[in-house]
Amino acid sequence: MKASHYDVIVIGGGPAGLMTSIAASSQGARVCLVEKGSKLGRKLIISGGGRCNVTNAKELDELIKQMPGNGRFLFSALSQFNNQDIIRFFEELGVALKEEDRGRMFPITDKAVTVASALIERIKSQGVELRLNSPVEKVLYENGRTDGVLLKSGEYLKAPCVVISVGGCSVPQTGSTGDGYEWARAAGHTITDLYPTEVPLNASDSFIRDKSLQGLSLREVEITLYNPKKKKVSTQEGDMIFTHFGISGPAVLRLGHYVSVTQKKHGRVPLPLTIDLMPGKHLDEVAEESWRLLEEQPKKAVKNVCKGYLPDRLIPVLLSMAGIPEETTLSHMRKQQWREFAQLIKAFPMTITGTLSLQEAFITGGGVSIKEIDPKTMQSKLMPGLFFAGEVMDVHAHTGGYNITIAFSSGYVAGTHSAQAALAERG
Repeated sequence: MKASHYDVIVIGGGPAGLMTSIAASSQGARVCLVEKGSKLGRKLIISGGGRCNVTNAKELDELIKQMPGNGRFLFSALSQFNNQDIIRFFEELGVALKEEDRGRMFPITDKAVTVASALIERIKSQGVELRLNSPVEKVLYENGRTDGVLLKSGEYLKAPCVVISVGGCSVPQTGSTGDGYEWARAAGHTITDLYPTEVPLNASDSFIRDKSLQGLSLREVEITLYNPKKKKVSTQEGDMIFTHFGISGPAVLRLGHYVSVTQKKHGRVPLPLTIDLMPGKHLDEVAEESWRLLEEQPKKAVKNVCKGYLPDRLIPVLLSMAGIPEETTLSHMRKQQWREFAQLIKAFPMTITGTLSLQEAFITGGGVSIKEIDPKTMQSKLMPGLFFAGEVMDVHAHTGGYNITIAFSSGYVAGTHSAQAALAERG
């Protein structure tokens, strides 16, 4: 079979594959980047709401804390290429960045295409051969080591090192359809259970079913998830939105991981969740200041007194939960009853039934077992010459620039070490 020869073949043209190709070619390796779609960086271009949150500026320990999916595995990779290195890398490419809330770093153009174009230009300038519209049939292994890839077209690409960086199963319209798991299994790798993470949540509450809160956004709230025994699992803060199926938004997406793992442990049982609408205030403070509003307007119906203090559409739901008729005035209100209303402001209850599907999640939990990957090089411990980068591995993080940091960091490490291994073999 006639073959084209390279040092490193990178499969997948997303953030991890692009960085892998740049790192490998910068070592002087002959690199071929194989992408089954018609363009590179499809997931990159839609990331961060189309603005591309390229990394997060927080300290290393905080970065790891924001990576609930085996973040500690990435210590070694981040020691070789961390968030500050990513920032410098893009500035050297001419992509100026700016820091926004919670350490998120964006291009000053606010356009993801700026980031994608800079990466693609660097790849081309470093002589990486691009193969678009080239789906891979299988990764080839010969004599106990990696030998190259066979394309679905029947073409054989030969290389001593292959990097699988094809993502997980989430957002399949960008090309992430789980192809990498079969190639890893063929090399003897374990694929841990796949589950949705960074994903909106389904809820069964009446105000969700009747869509009375659909489209309502809440800013800077604190959301707490509990297990079936009412023990706290996780609290996340930030913005959220009510939807026709449940809730979404940055703070909710971060809870997606915990819903998935809790239901994996306890079964698909409903999980309690509470929303603190005023996390900066103590219950007593909320009770007292809202009671003062009633005292200042004693003849006004409570539903009108609360306007301006709470989101309008939330007021009838809260009053109903507290058993307070909307037209009630101060003279008909018991202080204890009002305290119960204040408690609902501090802990608005919901019942979470699960998450949206893996395909509808932003990130895939699970993947190639990290126990079988060398954290210093991203090389398989089972198959010499096989490397991994990004979401195909059993690693993931919260939204906020952390997942793309994993992609860039692991891609840099996989690219560097695969190139070094291939060049050593070439002699």
